[in-house]
Amino acid sequence: MLVVGLSHRTAPVEVRERLAAGADALPELLARLASRRELAEVMFLSTCNRVEVFALPKAADGVDAALAAIRDELAHHGGAVSGDALAAYQYQKRDEEAVRHLFRVAASLDSMVLGEPQILGQVKEAYDAALAAGTLKSLLGRCVSRAFAVAKRVRTETSIGAGTVSIASVAVELAWRVFGGLGDHAVLLVGAGEMAEAAARSLGNGARALHICNRSFDRAATLAGTLNASAVPWDSLAAELVQADVVVTSTASPTFVVTHEMVKRAMKARKGRTLLFVDIAVPRNVEPSVHGIDNVYVFNVDDLEQEVARGMKARQAEREAAERIVDDEVAQFLAWTRGLQVQPTGVAMRAKTRAVLLSELERSLGGRLKHLEGDRAALTQMVDSAVNKLLHAPTTRLKARAADGDDAGELALAIRFLFDLQEVGVAPEGESSSDAVPDAVGDEPLPH
Repeated sequence: MLVVGLSHRTAPVEVRERLAAGADALPELLARLASRRELAEVMFLSTCNRVEVFALPKAADGVDAALAAIRDELAHHGGAVSGDALAAYQYQKRDEEAVRHLFRVAASLDSMVLGEPQILGQVKEAYDAALAAGTLKSLLGRCVSRAFAVAKRVRTETSIGAGTVSIASVAVELAWRVFGGLGDHAVLLVGAGEMAEAAARSLGNGARALHICNRSFDRAATLAGTLNASAVPWDSLAAELVQADVVVTSTASPTFVVTHEMVKRAMKARKGRTLLFVDIAVPRNVEPSVHGIDNVYVFNVDDLEQEVARGMKARQAEREAAERIVDDEVAQFLAWTRGLQVQPTGVAMRAKTRAVLLSELERSLGGRLKHLEGDRAALTQMVDSAVNKLLHAPTTRLKARAADGDDAGELALAIRFLFDLQEVGVAPEGESSSDAVPDAVGDEPLPH
């Protein structure tokens, strides 16, 4: 398993926004990645804080080629950002570290806001998009599915998500501090999605007025109806900037929705009253040069990182417990994958032994044991029982060696040599492993 990406820890928002992909762009992007001959499975995760590609190479010895293919496609997607420029911001992980990274991301241990709940939903959306595009098949799909269970364990067994700390809530807290409270101030939400709703709920009834402006007026009206708020048409955005004191932007627009000229005109009508923008969208919704206008302040998601640190102390104590859960889950998943490596040998050993015994049974029933033809079913059951008892110990020990990461590969080679085995049970390319391969040697499923 591989991951190539960049996040708020390695790249500024102006780089991340170049690589962001909304729901409309994902199918084409996934299709491009899936068309690369170096990649067998792929998932693309894009949030305000990270852009990551999770993948499996088509060949075990093709890891370097797969990594190069991913970097190439990211550079192509980034357009104006060259591959060389991206390299300074990117990280890549493989095998155990890639699995651990995915589990930590889903459990919100790698988020700007430790324990925030939105990332799990974003990973699920990426998973659903990859399933719909047909770019997830067996092992990577199983790993992502397992990441959901890891996130659930972390939330259930720790208090990592205690309290209400999210990017949206931090944005509201920042506005409160800037103005010393919002009771005499008007707030405008630009966008009506999940982040806007979280910001609105963090506001409660604290603002003098709350307006919601969205390209889809119906969606804005629906959100406003659940809150003490008013919906305004999209073409009223410029006029709303004259009235609002705090503007929280969170649309999925690939271009700026609040421009320098728009704000400059609004400030003339405001007669110098302070205007605060909190832009929590990636790509950014507010043109960066707006911050240079007198009495206008613009904070983006990267600027909020220091604000986030203020609310994190209570959660840091739970990080260690959450990391232990991740370590445990990574160990379980890797043991399962190692079992898959020796599983075809176990399947082939059982299949050949059973075939030899059944062949001998058929020959005997056609000769000296003709009188036992009526007992064929009982004799076949006896053969199956003998196979299970005879091969239980070698199968179990081979599986245990695989789980421990010891010399299972050498043992499997020895078994194939001694039994003259042709392996069976490997899922053909494009076929779900759930149809062709049991969960592990001995058919024991990975816990869900």
